[in-house]
Amino acid sequence: MTEQYSDNTATQSTSTVTQVAVVQHNAGVDVEANLSKLELLSTQAASEGAQLITWPEAFAYLGRHNGKKEILESLSEGGPILERCQALARNLNCHLLLGGFHEAVPGDADRCYNTSVYLDATGSVRASYRKIHLFDVSIPNGPQLMESKQTAAGEKAVCVDAPMGSLGLTICYDVRFPALYQRLAGMGAVAMTVPSAFTATTGAAHWHTLLRARAIETQSYVIAPAQHGAHSANRASYGHSLIVNPWGRVIAELPEGDGYVIASVDSEEVHRIRREVPSLANQRPIS
Repeated sequence: MTEQYSDNTATQSTSTVTQVAVVQHNAGVDVEANLSKLELLSTQAASEGAQLITWPEAFAYLGRHNGKKEILESLSEGGPILERCQALARNLNCHLLLGGFHEAVPGDADRCYNTSVYLDATGSVRASYRKIHLFDVSIPNGPQLMESKQTAAGEKAVCVDAPMGSLGLTICYDVRFPALYQRLAGMGAVAMTVPSAFTATTGAAHWHTLLRARAIETQSYVIAPAQHGAHSANRASYGHSLIVNPWGRVIAELPEGDGYVIASVDSEEVHRIRREVPSLANQRPIS
């Protein structure tokens, strides 16, 4: 069934230009080192005018599941990682996307959710999205990962009111499933986040193509902060954090290394492209 699109963004204010930063780093098992690096990079990005700062998937810890279980936190009850991130958002007076937060599953100490958490500039949790599509792959001479062994899948598409308008939340492997992005566009999203720890093997082959395709198909900005480099002897991420405009052009990219890039996200550009090439509105039901 084809997702039915309605331009309910038309009632939102236009010409809303937001400075968005995608932060890139190389997370390991040292939570303190990971968060300290992100705080430093985010402070620098805020000083350059970033209003929304986005972090990659698995930003606080990237390692074996036994270590992950020790740092799981409930979003409703909070914990040291969440509280530290909330304090940073308040101190910087910026919106902050925690790309992949290790969220506890109620009643199941052995599993977690891979959750994207959106904090506003007061540090309040405005929305959370639990990753729907889990990374279960086995590539010869490449990644051998079964995320579903230890991670519970989410079920709901999520948008949040952000400075540029409605922002759709997704995570990493979701990018291979265009129906989710069509759903978010149908919900009114003008931009979509794809925080990732994309493997070096699959990233080199597919990262740019998939992100540009999702932007073109939904005529939305795609905002993709990413992990980079080797995390262990058997795990490496592709990097190339980037922002794609609704015409499918990469407008900011950091190929490698710790750092960030900033680009303007303009909701009026989304509305203009959707008016000129109304592919979303022209969709027909498919039986």
